[in-house]
Amino acid sequence: MNKYQEAIESTNIVSKTDREGIITFVNDEFCKISGYSKKELIGKNHNIVRHPDVDAKSFKALWDTIKNKKIYKDTVKNLTKDGKTFYVNTTVIPILDENENIKEYIAIRYDVTNEMLYKQQVQDEIAKNKIKQKAMLTQARHASLGQMLANIAHQWRQPLTELNLNLYNMKRSVGDLDRIDEYYAQSKELIKSMSSTIDDFTNFFTPDREVKTFKVELSINEAVKLLEERLKKSMIDISLELSDAKVVGVANEVTQVIVNILNNAADAFEHNGVLLRQIDILSTEDKENIYIELRDNAGGIDKKNIDRIFEPYFTTKHQKSGTGLGLFMSKMICEQGMDGLIEVKSKKGTTTFSITLPLALS
Repeated sequence: MNKYQEAIESTNIVSKTDREGIITFVNDEFCKISGYSKKELIGKNHNIVRHPDVDAKSFKALWDTIKNKKIYKDTVKNLTKDGKTFYVNTTVIPILDENENIKEYIAIRYDVTNEMLYKQQVQDEIAKNKIKQKAMLTQARHASLGQMLANIAHQWRQPLTELNLNLYNMKRSVGDLDRIDEYYAQSKELIKSMSSTIDDFTNFFTPDREVKTFKVELSINEAVKLLEERLKKSMIDISLELSDAKVVGVANEVTQVIVNILNNAADAFEHNGVLLRQIDILSTEDKENIYIELRDNAGGIDKKNIDRIFEPYFTTKHQKSGTGLGLFMSKMICEQGMDGLIEVKSKKGTTTFSITLPLALS
C-alpha cells in the first residue's frame, strides 16, 4: 500500500481535506504547481487556490456532489500563489468511515495547463477567423450590390432611350391625338416595367434574414429575372428544368448564389468570345436533398485555378471587374448557412456548378 501511495503521490497532485474543506495534507506536486509551501497550505481552506473566474455554481456543484458521497470529476481552473493560472483535471473522492459517514475528502489531480492554453489559443483563432469571415461577407455583399446596380443600369438603359424617343415623337405629333395616345400608352408600359425592375431589385436587397421554408425554383427564377436584360444583351440562352422542392433558409440568399454564378458565366462568355452561349439550370431531388446544376459552355476553368475559385479574393478577372468574393460568399451561404454543399467541375470548355441542399422536413 505504501508503494501504491508513493506511486500516486509522485505522479499526481494530491491533497486531503476534512469535511469542511480545510486542508490536512498536500504532497510535493501540489506545492510545486501552486507555489505554496506545505506550511502555508495545511490548516487553510482549500479555496486558497480557487481562481476568481470560477463561478459559485461550479463550487456549489462540487460540494453538492461530494456531500452526497459521490465522486466529483471536472477540469478546474486554479490560481497560484503569485497569481498565475493553472488547470488541473480533478477527481474528489469522499472517504467514509465504518458507519458510512464522510470522514474526509481526497483530491487527485493532474496538470493540463498546456492543453487548456492551447485549446484557448485555438478558440481565439476561430473567433478571429469568424470576424474576418464576417468582414469578407460584408465586403462581398457590397460587391454584389455594385453588380446589381450595374444590372439595373442595363435594365433601364433601353426603356429610357425609348421613353426619350416617345417624348420626341409626341412633340412631333401635336394635333394627331391617336398617335399621341399611342405614344402615351407605350410610355406608361415602359414606366411600369422600370418600376417593376426597381421592386425586384429592392426585394432582392431587403435585409430579410428570416429563415423559412421556400421553393428553390422561385429563387432560381428570381435570379434569372434579375439578370434578364444582361443575359439578353449578351445573347445567352437559358434553359430551365426545375423541380418544386422546398428547403429551409433565406430565399434571397439562394437567389444571390445563382446570380453570382450566372454573372460569372456571362463574364466568361464575353472574355472568351464564345459565339453560341448556353446555360442550363437543372434541379432534381431525392428523399433527402435537392441537387441543382448550372452548366455553361463559356470556355471552362483553367486546371490551375479550379481548386481556388471559392477562396476569398481569388479572381481571374481584371481587378476592376471582380473582387473574388462572390463565389466565396456563395460557398458560405450554401455550406455554413444551409448545411449544404457547392462544388465545381470543368471539362471540354464547359463548367458545372453543383449545389446540394437538404430538403425541408415535410
